Amino acid sequence: MQKLGQHSDPITLVISEVVEPHLIEEYETWTKGINQSAQQFEGFMGVEVIRPRDHQYPEYVVIVKFDNYAHCKNWLASPVYQQWMQRSEEFISKRSQQHQQNGLELWFTLPKSKSGNPTEPAYYKQVIIGVITVYPLILLSNLLLAPFLQGLPPLLSLLISVTFISALLSYPVMPFLTKILAFWLYPSSQKRARKKRK
Repeated sequence: MQKLGQHSDPITLVISEVVEPHLIEEYETWTKGINQSAQQFEGFMGVEVIRPRDHQYPEYVVIVKFDNYAHCKNWLASPVYQQWMQRSEEFISKRSQQHQQNGLELWFTLPKSKSGNPTEPAYYKQVIIGVITVYPLILLSNLLLAPFLQGLPPLLSLLISVTFISALLSYPVMPFLTKILAFWLYPSSQKRARKKRK
C-alpha cells in the first residue's frame, strides 16, 4: 500500500455547505477570504465554488485541490484554517466534506452511509453509467473537434479529445446524471431519505 505523503497523487477536498439564506452575503465574503488564505499554502492547486440555484436552500459546493495529501492535511490542520472555520459557524447551518480517495467523488456524488463514510454505487452500475456518458461524448467530440484536429499529430489530437471529454464528464454531465439516477445508483440511501421524511 502506498503511503500518503509528499509523493502521493493530487487530492480533492469536496465541501458541501448549507448557508443561512439571510446570511449569503456574509458567506460570500467569508469564502473569498478563506480561499485567498488557502492559496498561501504549499501545494494548493485551485478552488472552484459551485453556487446554488435554489435560494430557499442555498447549498454551496466548494472543490479544493492540493498536489498531495500531506499538503492538504497541512492546510486542514493549520491554525489559519481553524480560525476560518470558527468564523463560519454563525452563517453555515450544515457542512459535510470528503476527500477524493479513489476518484469516484470527482464524478459521483457519494451519499453517506450510516457509518458516516461515503457509499459507492455497485461496480456494474458504475460501468453502465460510464458507457452511457462516455460513448455519446466521444461521438460529440468527433463531431465538434474533427475539423480543428485535422493535420495534428495523432497523440496530440487524442489528448485534446480526452481533455474535452473529461471536462464535460466532471461537470455538468456526471453530476447531472448521478442526481437524476440517484434512485437507481443508491437505492439504500434513497430508502433512508424517504423514511426520514416520513
